Amino acid sequence: MTNIFLEKGKGEYDWIDLTHPTKAELNEVATRYGLHAALVEDCLQPDHLPKHEVVGDNQFVILRAFNENATEEADTIQEVTDKIAVFFGSDFIVTVHRPEFPFLTEIKKEFVEAGKCPSPYHVLFRLFSHVIVTYDKPLSHLMREIDLYEPKIFLQRKTPDLLKDLYYMKRRATVMDNVFELSKIIHENLKGKISALQYNHLKDEFVRLQTSTRQVTDNVTNLLNIYISLSAQRTGEVMRVLTVFSVFFMPLTFIVGIYGMNFDHMPELRWYYGYFYAILFMVGVTLSIYLWFRRKGWM
Repeated sequence: MTNIFLEKGKGEYDWIDLTHPTKAELNEVATRYGLHAALVEDCLQPDHLPKHEVVGDNQFVILRAFNENATEEADTIQEVTDKIAVFFGSDFIVTVHRPEFPFLTEIKKEFVEAGKCPSPYHVLFRLFSHVIVTYDKPLSHLMREIDLYEPKIFLQRKTPDLLKDLYYMKRRATVMDNVFELSKIIHENLKGKISALQYNHLKDEFVRLQTSTRQVTDNVTNLLNIYISLSAQRTGEVMRVLTVFSVFFMPLTFIVGIYGMNFDHMPELRWYYGYFYAILFMVGVTLSIYLWFRRKGWM
């Protein structure tokens, strides 16, 4: 679907928005504005990372906004984010995307029609700003999730799929961090094309969001390490208890094994109180081991 957000007759440049375009629609726009065929082909690929390219008088930018429909197990850049391809020159800007982005209409009404975007660079700045904002909510959600998982781990509650959940949280944060890192080149190319205030505002947003994603990644990594350490500690406690039991029963098993042998010439077998002596001896051995363990501080 082709939307004409702005025409030269009503402004200084054209803004054409293509939502899930057909090849025919895209080729028509490409012919009109002289878009490079390789870049047009790139804009159709769903898995392209953020980038900025200059071909002749035209420029090509790929932005990636957070996908609101991403599942909790989404862990790739294609699953976590949606792509917006942007072609622009001195007198036009073309945005190409598959899903609907309501903020495009907001930019058109609040900034373009109000005359606050005198050039395609200013439209790109507004697009970039709104794309970055889409990561606020998911990042806040990830940080709240970490707060919920901390007591579960430290209080040693057995939570199904806890490790898997932490893994997907870390993957989502890592994907976001990669998007921010790759998008910096687009931000750098806006320098001098927009006001210093707008440029610095975008820079501050980058720093804030990237700091948050790295904090999430570090916190999840720490939780994973703590979980593994606590699991190892609990396993060690179980092994310690089993070892203590084996130490108690090993000499008793040895005594029982000796007196369980069916030799004819065993003088203790003819003792009238032999059974009671054997029981008392085993009790004495057990008590001696217990006192030794207590003295060593192992119990």
